[in-house]
Amino acid sequence: QQMYGCELSSDGRKGGYFQDSYDGRDFIAFDKETLTWTAADPQAQVTKRRWDANLAWSHGTKSYLEEIC
Repeated sequence: QQMYGCELSSDGRKGGYFQDSYDGRDFIAFDKETLTWTAADPQAQVTKRRWDANLAWSHGTKSYLEEIC
């Protein structure tokens, strides 16, 4: 399951979140401040290493959450 959401604060700041779950449990989530992924499950470490290495995709995810969404 993939979830993402966008937020607009009353002061005009934009934010958002992006996370994946598997079998009803948290799996991995995006930290847009550090442009890294947080593995919530030991099996997510492989995915975390692969996604952290793709910095262009992380920048794109942050941009989507803060601008497009």
